Amino acid sequence: MKLAYVPLLQIQRDLYKLPRGFERFQEYLRTMIDSGSGDLKFPLPALNPMGKDHVPLFLDHLLEINADGCGQDAVSAAEVFLQSDPGDYQVCLVVSDDLQGGWTNRYTSEFGYRFRQGAYHKRGWIAALLWTSETYSTELIHQEVLACIFRAAYIQQHHEAQTLGEMLRQEGTIMVQSGATTPALDPEDLEYTREVLTPYFDRSDQPTLVAALFGDTAARQLGYQPIGLSPRAGLALALAERRAEVKSVY
Repeated sequence: MKLAYVPLLQIQRDLYKLPRGFERFQEYLRTMIDSGSGDLKFPLPALNPMGKDHVPLFLDHLLEINADGCGQDAVSAAEVFLQSDPGDYQVCLVVSDDLQGGWTNRYTSEFGYRFRQGAYHKRGWIAALLWTSETYSTELIHQEVLACIFRAAYIQQHHEAQTLGEMLRQEGTIMVQSGATTPALDPEDLEYTREVLTPYFDRSDQPTLVAALFGDTAARQLGYQPIGLSPRAGLALALAERRAEVKSVY
């Protein structure tokens, strides 16, 4: 797999130097869309151009800790493992504002981020999202970029996951590959989650998938039927089970 890191954080920060309003929004569109083809130039749909003051502050922090440098290091590390994989991608970091404002719903956005990136991949982009509600260290940024790259490679091999079982397998594998240690549940909650989710493994409807992956809080926020799970219970189960499988091999 051929990978090239494209630093876009300063471009995103520069948008916030403009007054919040129509001028900034128009500049956002000019930055994101190629004027010749009308197609996507940079994968910035997740960026909220109308974000409040916390967004430029978040970007300032990322620039201060050299998050783009972390992204470049992750690309270099991933290339070592994916030399025989097909594909030619540009990789970048994009800020997604799930903290304030109505531009982004965390759960629907994260669902699409994990499982419906085909439009970006077809255009040769792998965009790692950094959420404004989170606090990032250089290690977490490195991990997130690795996860996005490994996810693209996994999807190339297995195609887009459709059922809950396929999604749990995909994300468990990617979280282990990228070195993730969260989300996590205590052993009792983990066993309970396994019992609850097993009958749903073949389901592919979004209300069930969101409730299973992200828990009852997400389900209620979106008007879906809760199924009795802790926050991010499905993802925690995916990570725990894949880690157990890998450990048993060795």
